[in-house]
Amino acid sequence: QVQLVESGGGLVQAGGSLSLSCAASGRTFSSYLIGWFRQAPGKEREFVAGIIRSGSSGNYADSVKGRFTISRDNAKNTVYLQMNSLKPEDTAVYYCAAGSTSGSIWYESSYKFWGQGTQVTVSS
Repeated sequence: QVQLVESGGGLVQAGGSLSLSCAASGRTFSSYLIGWFRQAPGKEREFVAGIIRSGSSGNYADSVKGRFTISRDNAKNTVYLQMNSLKPEDTAVYYCAAGSTSGSIWYESSYKFWGQGTQVTVSS
């Protein structure tokens, strides 16, 4: 069992930056694939970024590639999402999720445990 708690959301102007954190409980954190997803009002939840167990590489949605960076610190049971050059269309509730490494990093169905989400609002 893994419990996830996101933090770091808030209100920022377009072009600004925010850093989200996802703190996890459980001794097996390092064995999980971790993903960040987001859901804007009236839209379906979508993949933002994901990172493998070792943290050596990340995958990104095209819409955030080059602006967002995902990283993890397994010693601290924490995953981070650094968001730069934010745009109003990045406004959403951001969720982190943990899943089996046998699944695809891109799909919600691969993730078993979810946090409660943190709101990110980007003003124009």
